[in-house]
Amino acid sequence: MITMKKNVVLICGIFISFSLFSQTIIKEFKIEKRYLNFPVEMKQERQMVKFVSKQDTVAFSVIRVSEKEPDYWVFKDVSAFMGQKLKLVFQKQAKGIDKIYQSEKFAGEDSLYKEKNRPQFHFTSRRGWNNDPNGLVYFNGEYHLFYQHNPYEIQWENMHWGHAVSKDLLHWEELNDVLYPDGLGAMFSGSAVIDKDNSAGWGKNAMVAVYTAAGKEQTQCLAYSTDNGRTFTKYTGNPVLGGTRDPKVFWHEPSRSWVMALYDKNAIAIYNSKDLKKWEFKSKIKGFYECPELFELAVDGDQNRKKWVLTAASGTYMTGSFDGSVFKPEYGKYYYSWGSQYAAQTYNNTPDGRRIQIGWGRIDQPGMPFNQMMLFPCELTLRTTPEGIRLFCEPVSEIETLHNKKYSLENVTSVEANKSLKNIDEMMFHVKMDIELDKGVGFEILYRGNPIISYDGNFNRFNGAPYICDNPGSFRFKIEFLIDKTSMEAFIGNGKLFISEGLKKEKSAEGLRISGDVKIHSFELSGMKSTWQ
Repeated sequence: MITMKKNVVLICGIFISFSLFSQTIIKEFKIEKRYLNFPVEMKQERQMVKFVSKQDTVAFSVIRVSEKEPDYWVFKDVSAFMGQKLKLVFQKQAKGIDKIYQSEKFAGEDSLYKEKNRPQFHFTSRRGWNNDPNGLVYFNGEYHLFYQHNPYEIQWENMHWGHAVSKDLLHWEELNDVLYPDGLGAMFSGSAVIDKDNSAGWGKNAMVAVYTAAGKEQTQCLAYSTDNGRTFTKYTGNPVLGGTRDPKVFWHEPSRSWVMALYDKNAIAIYNSKDLKKWEFKSKIKGFYECPELFELAVDGDQNRKKWVLTAASGTYMTGSFDGSVFKPEYGKYYYSWGSQYAAQTYNNTPDGRRIQIGWGRIDQPGMPFNQMMLFPCELTLRTTPEGIRLFCEPVSEIETLHNKKYSLENVTSVEANKSLKNIDEMMFHVKMDIELDKGVGFEILYRGNPIISYDGNFNRFNGAPYICDNPGSFRFKIEFLIDKTSMEAFIGNGKLFISEGLKKEKSAEGLRISGDVKIHSFELSGMKSTWQ
């Protein structure tokens, strides 16, 4: 998973070369309905498909068009071509080509968000694969979530930028993909900003996406939107910068310049620009890999005491100072997350100043026509601990609006707690608990017969991650965790350690159970409402 971006087999030429098509297999539609539905069979080799309208190639994708019965169906929204003829040009013959059809609905739409393994309060794409969140930006009352998307398959490939919007970080509306592979390559990760002062010349408050095009080389490119991110126009001067990938761009007010943090050969390079088009190299920090983030946070909520945080895809981070050109580390390198999270990104331009993060949850969705997920939105803060200043991660406060039926316990043993937990039949829930290890060297919290949170007091580890107690000699912990259809996210010590994992195959029908000689000072479980209903 982690090295997928390095193993890119797409080359720039495939997007402009017609010589790849050893034979011409054409299926033509006069577009009268919103969707084209495609049958996918995973045993088939991928083949390049060109979408041609009015003699112009408007898109390329690789699709495993079925030969026999499809494993699942995917779709393309073709409403932009309504009333026009659209040709699909294939590399080779496949029986599934004749099964492609138009409809006002995409195949499986009637069961959308009701599927057996569909997460109910996390974002997942309607169809296909997703990985890194991209372009997280707030604008005109909407949180925009762009993301790495393969709309035609449940495996990594074919990178587009998918798009969804939310007004509350909970209820997402998936829109059409906005960036498609082109002559410079596939659409890899990046960020988005609101150009409030029209520095790039595309209009005041234009939304500008800064992304990596991955062809023979990886280059940094721009696209802009003047319709609230619904459509983007790629800059004719692309690429604007070389380097490696994953540009994170933000406005640095003290220096009155745009800043780009760019992954570059196991380091993060810092660039400056006045117009988003011309970039000047400033400095480099070694020891980070992919998807950089650079932001400022108040320590303990004190606006007069701030630190900058530099982090990257793995969740490791440093704190220090930043003058717009050079980051000077003071502490680190530490980590705050453990498990499935990768390539997390934070929002630009939030209305309340919160530093809100969404991460890619590298969690399979068994038997579904979609794969992977976004983890629950979290707020990042800096707090002073006995070991120094550390980064904390907790669910956004909006989560409380999803709470349903509540259950609570106080001052009970694990034996007493388990008797009560047997009566709780919630499938999706949010738990907050204050637990203390009384005897022995560890405890476990189990769900459906599998341990989801394990503490080893001998090695001071939660789920394998080293963890330092705030009070030496104390084995008392505040633990918060979320259970959705396929995932578990835990926040240990008010979020000093964030753990995310996929749920294992059920071993029993038993719900929650606590194993170990512990005292539970408090326990609150809230059932969770689906955000899709």
